[in-house]
Amino acid sequence: MNYKFEESIQKIKNLMKENGGYVTSKMVKEQKIHLMYLKKMLDEKMTERISRGIYIDVNAIEDVYYTLQLRYPKVVFSRFTALYFYGLTEIYPSTFDLTVPANYHVEELNRKHSVVKCRDDLFSIGLINIYTSLGHKVNVYDMERCICDIIKYRHKLDLEQVKKSVKMYVASDDKNLSHLSSYSKQMGIYKDVMEFVGMYYE
Repeated sequence: MNYKFEESIQKIKNLMKENGGYVTSKMVKEQKIHLMYLKKMLDEKMTERISRGIYIDVNAIEDVYYTLQLRYPKVVFSRFTALYFYGLTEIYPSTFDLTVPANYHVEELNRKHSVVKCRDDLFSIGLINIYTSLGHKVNVYDMERCICDIIKYRHKLDLEQVKKSVKMYVASDDKNLSHLSSYSKQMGIYKDVMEFVGMYYE
């Protein structure tokens, strides 16, 4: 093995270490490393290709949330999927609830997941980053935005699960009713949200 080869492989390994076992073709190219070294690592089973342009160390555990986030950077985990992160739903996200900008191409995402398009002026409301259980940062809506969304779309969702999540939210010590009020006003659903949430106060 020549020095150039060893140096390039080590740089890719360092990139994976810095990114929780992940590396992308884009990351490699940004470091001025030829993609042939990434292919060599794949051929020698040092990495595994898990999606287009996305690779993972063979000793790492895939984080399906982060894989999707890398592939679709503008996607936001929302509704019941986001509420799962907060422990506010009984629904395990075998498929994901996602929100995307209004002009986002969603045909491929729609085949596997439940996708909602959102107007640009509302898209950033409640948008935050959190770390998954495997330590990767993803886009997600906060609790208040999720509560607004599940109430807004309650007629298209499992109404019993909507009720359970709202009830758990009301009982949560982490709730922020000021944010809930502000978000619902911006989204034009203030009355619906306040009436629905109000049912679970003694």
